[in-house]
Amino acid sequence: MAESTDPFLTPNSRNVALNDDNTFIPPNPQFSRNSGIQPSLVSTPRDSTLEPGRNNSYYATPSAAHSNNDVPLLDQQATAAAAVDKREQDNYNDPTPPARTKLTKRPIFWIGIIALVIIVILAVVLPIIFVVVKPHNRAASGPSGASSDNGSDNSNGNSGDGKGGNGGSTRAVVSGGDGSTVTKEDGTTFTYKNPFGGIWYEDPAEPFANGARPNSWTPALNETWQWGVHRINGVNIGGLFVLEPFIVPHLYQSTPGAVDEWTLSEGLRNLPSGNNLTSALEDHYNTFITEEDIAAIAAAGLNWIRLPVPFWAISTWDNVGVDEAGNVVSEPYATGLCWKYILRMFRWARKYGLRIELDLHTAPGSQNGYNHSGKLGSVNFLYGPMGIANAQRMLDYIRIFTEFITQAEYQALIPVFGIMNEALVRKIGKDQVTAFYLQAHDMIREITGIGEGKGPYIAVHDGFLGVTQWDGFLPNSDRIIMDTHPYFAFNGQPNNEPINIPADGDPTQFGGKWPLQACRSWASGMNTSRSNFGITFAGEFSNGFNDCGLFVTGVNGHSASAADCTFYSDWTQWDDNTKKGILNFALASMDALGDYFFWTWKIGASQAGKIESPLWSYELGLREGWMPTDPRKAVGKCASLGGSTSNPFSGVFAPWQTGGAGAGTISAATRAQFPYPPPINGVDVPAAALPTYTATAAMVTLSPEPLPSGVAKDVTQGNGWANAADTAKMAAPVAGCEYPDAWDANDAAIPACAVGGARKRFYSLPTPAAVLRR
Repeated sequence: MAESTDPFLTPNSRNVALNDDNTFIPPNPQFSRNSGIQPSLVSTPRDSTLEPGRNNSYYATPSAAHSNNDVPLLDQQATAAAAVDKREQDNYNDPTPPARTKLTKRPIFWIGIIALVIIVILAVVLPIIFVVVKPHNRAASGPSGASSDNGSDNSNGNSGDGKGGNGGSTRAVVSGGDGSTVTKEDGTTFTYKNPFGGIWYEDPAEPFANGARPNSWTPALNETWQWGVHRINGVNIGGLFVLEPFIVPHLYQSTPGAVDEWTLSEGLRNLPSGNNLTSALEDHYNTFITEEDIAAIAAAGLNWIRLPVPFWAISTWDNVGVDEAGNVVSEPYATGLCWKYILRMFRWARKYGLRIELDLHTAPGSQNGYNHSGKLGSVNFLYGPMGIANAQRMLDYIRIFTEFITQAEYQALIPVFGIMNEALVRKIGKDQVTAFYLQAHDMIREITGIGEGKGPYIAVHDGFLGVTQWDGFLPNSDRIIMDTHPYFAFNGQPNNEPINIPADGDPTQFGGKWPLQACRSWASGMNTSRSNFGITFAGEFSNGFNDCGLFVTGVNGHSASAADCTFYSDWTQWDDNTKKGILNFALASMDALGDYFFWTWKIGASQAGKIESPLWSYELGLREGWMPTDPRKAVGKCASLGGSTSNPFSGVFAPWQTGGAGAGTISAATRAQFPYPPPINGVDVPAAALPTYTATAAMVTLSPEPLPSGVAKDVTQGNGWANAADTAKMAAPVAGCEYPDAWDANDAAIPACAVGGARKRFYSLPTPAAVLRR
């Protein structure tokens, strides 16, 4: 088996093995959460390689991040940890001004009194104007835009009696901080508890205004997020719209034979009592994550959520080809059902000031063969006979989501779009994936225009190669982010070393080898990527230092760990030292990664009524003591363990990496390296001889959310389509052509009827001037 020489790869996420002749070995379940592939089909685990001394922690101090947005991160040394407890007591308010010196001259005295009165008035009035009175910015962008209406101060969370209907009338606004009363959409209430200065903000008259902030050190949604100064302390909302077995185990346990959302959907459709798919999913959407969860995320000191969504939020196909038995294959998912709940999640995130990375988690044909791609099995996206056709569909879905979130109502709320989760690059090919990313980049920027403020940043996953393998990726592209998912759980090692013993590097702490291993494995690579690639974050990580937990390796998967999984799957057995060790591992991981999203906020209970994958639940860890009550406590954790501080990142990105000078000027030479469509692996014919779809279907547009009653007359909601000049049609099968099953076509014959002139248009922007600018 070919061994990787990348020291960042082995302790990173789901590794993929090759034979000595570079042929693909099916993925081991320990290399992916929930792969569910039987171990008899995989190679033996590879040895772990760790580089000693790999660490660099850079993290803005709370005070610096709050008071000076222009200070580079490394100049804001991690000295705030000791102040955290004091700040919690003070609710992170600014300190009281020092006592004034006694004045002896009367005119100066009265001038001082007048100035003091003015200061007091401003201190009272300005927060009401800028925080409580809803801004009038319809696009909900920019730091200014205070309302000139006669708004009432409802900072206690109680609604007034103001009436909407025109922009100049008195309106009731709803806003508040710690201790305020929140009224939910169903009329029930709860008390908002946020000790960090967070402000929730909701005005039915202006539903797209962005006055909320999750905490005092994070910019409000209508203020500027500065990459390299502000830090992502985020959490995934996994398992809500893409149903993974270990996150919602009771659904899979109650549906015999279900191993992924494809088979779960089939099973729920075919229950003896009749089709139960819609009711089961709506019950899940309404109960698994609630508004209180989103409020609790803000109250935990977090400031972003990563929201995985499926392509079937937009559409599915009733005929994706014919299987080997001659049966027409239909995608069984609940088409479009989750979209209204995704919109609700947008509303809740806006209300509590949480920015969103929208992540397109599934791809037609499957981009990795894992259950969280939609279907467990083979890779058919950009691989095999249907590789190009499936990529055509994926570009349509990327396009539709881009059009929606580029609307003025959503740009500030959703600054980042992850266009494809965890493509299996070692199978598909790095050049092939790069060509697709370039194609998607050009398509997106044709919609949005080029430069900061024009559409979302584009996040791409490292494909399990490790972030350093992407240095120099598409130079002078416009705002691309590298996303990596570092996990020890799937590195193929026994991972049975205890975590409830003194920590390596500091015997006064707990965690065994795990906290320092996180520092040494991840910090240096993340900083190298920030310096050489640009903005880099960990879209997923967890406390799973082993793969223990119900269905973590899939419904039919088997643990590769030699750890005592009975113990690690039952948090009620954990003593204080175990919890302290897991907490230190979490803090070290956060410190090493710098910008991150924990996977995931919540793990659902099994049919036994237990959370049986507790290492993966932020919410449970927060409640039971192994997750930090304030993520800033991670600052300096690696240094405290003796982790290296080499290879620092300056905190300053190149202008083109953040949409400044040079953005969108990818050279002709770079483009020539990555033609589209690229040569496709898994077939022995050129790309031009592979089946494609034709651009003849009417484009699907995502519907905007209904406006609430009482909305101001001049408020618009958008129509779901940001760029009216984008009028191309959507991919569709060639009429009369019989395609192979697009989800299982690797051994299928290539139909001649779909080759050649059927090809959908491909985006090719020879010069930046060809990009539509808005």
